[in-house]
Amino acid sequence: MTSEELEFAIFCIENMAIRHNLNKKELYDFLKNKSDILDNYIIPGYEFLHTQDKDYILDDIEEVMRAKGANFDTFSRI
Repeated sequence: MTSEELEFAIFCIENMAIRHNLNKKELYDFLKNKSDILDNYIIPGYEFLHTQDKDYILDDIEEVMRAKGANFDTFSRI
């Protein structure tokens, strides 16, 4: 993973957590361990995704999360 991809992953996690008022560690665990979205979607999609605006990126990741079984009501709120 490059430093740019790492920065992008952090951007995605922080902004998704802010959008849904979620615990960042719990969100990271879902993206990394429970669904593998981080390693199989966000990082590989960096070249395309990082050229889009924030709302597009978050909407897209949210759609993938829901397809992988994410229910935002089950995450802890901050």
